[in-house]
Amino acid sequence: MNASSQRARVLVVDDEPNERHGLAELLEAWGYTVDAAADGVEALEILGRSLPQAVLTDIRMPRLDGLQLLARIRQRYGALPVLVLTGQGSKEAVIECLRLRASDYVEKPIRAEELKPRLADLVRAASESAAPPPAAPAYVGASESARQIRALVEQVAPTTASVLITGESGTGKEVVARMIHGLSPRRERTFLAINCSAIPESLMESEIFGHEKGAFTGAQERRAGCFELAEGGTLLLDEIGEMPLATQAKLLRVLEDRHLRRLGSKQEIAVNVRVLAATNRPPAEAVAAGQLRGDLYYRLNVFHLHLPPLREHREDLPALCAVLLAQLNQRHHRAVAQVGPEVMNVFAHYRWPGNVRELRNALERAVIVASGPVLELGHLAPGFGAAAPSAAVPDDGDSVRVPLGATVDEAERLLILKTLEREGNNKTRSAERLGISLKTLQNKLKEYAARESAR
Repeated sequence: MNASSQRARVLVVDDEPNERHGLAELLEAWGYTVDAAADGVEALEILGRSLPQAVLTDIRMPRLDGLQLLARIRQRYGALPVLVLTGQGSKEAVIECLRLRASDYVEKPIRAEELKPRLADLVRAASESAAPPPAAPAYVGASESARQIRALVEQVAPTTASVLITGESGTGKEVVARMIHGLSPRRERTFLAINCSAIPESLMESEIFGHEKGAFTGAQERRAGCFELAEGGTLLLDEIGEMPLATQAKLLRVLEDRHLRRLGSKQEIAVNVRVLAATNRPPAEAVAAGQLRGDLYYRLNVFHLHLPPLREHREDLPALCAVLLAQLNQRHHRAVAQVGPEVMNVFAHYRWPGNVRELRNALERAVIVASGPVLELGHLAPGFGAAAPSAAVPDDGDSVRVPLGATVDEAERLLILKTLEREGNNKTRSAERLGISLKTLQNKLKEYAARESAR
């Protein structure tokens, strides 16, 4: 055991007392300092007090299970290493772990000789990344739009200005936000990103501003909110238009006064946080629809960066594929050197409704199943290649026919309804296919229903 792992702290999360205590004793014997939690709720309370170098969690637990905990950790604590314990042969659990960006997974029953090196690798990587501040991520591409975005980021990053980042889902808004943070004087402090559409409305104020013990039912102790967790650093509020209007009003006051009040507290706390905001919906449209306060929009929109969809800068596909392949090779211990010409041709003709995020998902699936150094058509998901050439104007039963002279809103409505029909009215899958949040889709359907009832 090296010195770094002897000092490392690991959080073990398991609702079975015997397994939790046994695992904690094993890790302590390897030289780790161990905290233990009986479920995801208790784990989040511990994480709110101090961050370990790694989290090791079971999946099946009451109140908040391992996958829900993983999602919360990614939302609040970014790349904190999380190793998930999965049931033997549970492919669904493994796929969900990968989707939620688990750092690694180990099947139960646990074998010490398998767990020990994997945990050591995660702790070592966490320690190395914590030493110097990480280099700012890059907005990849040689297109004119990519060069302009990088130039604007370099101009605004050293300032304290609020930045509003817009663009379709998957265009790289968080990447650009991290780039701004990484090139700013705050780069050695915390970068925290939260997705407003993923937080229940009843918990939104507590998540952002924190709460005191007893502030509401279930508030068993004081908890710091996102502003306090990001003190001295940068806070990204993704999907800002999904934030309730009452919370938007409180956010505006914090931005103006640089002071906040936890829920249930009478004391104001000074905060020093640079706020970035992002949305996949045109903000002026959200203001007109009453979903985004105009005064908050103007306060956030000191500097505006719009990221184009991938279909508008397809010339960047080779560079994006190269960078993503390098990341995925490291993640999955593969050695895929390049995207084959047939696959690249498919990519070049596809519309990419999910943009760079969809490209990454397509490549990740291909890298996992590839057996050689080149990605071939057979490595893509079934039907992906066949759908690509006709993506712009489908010529099958799934086509969306828009009448000449239809408005953009009407075209959007037809696309949403057709996607719901294709996905068997599954709203979650439809939202993913459309590249929007589930909450945005639900709001759109409410709008359509209100229009129909008004007729």
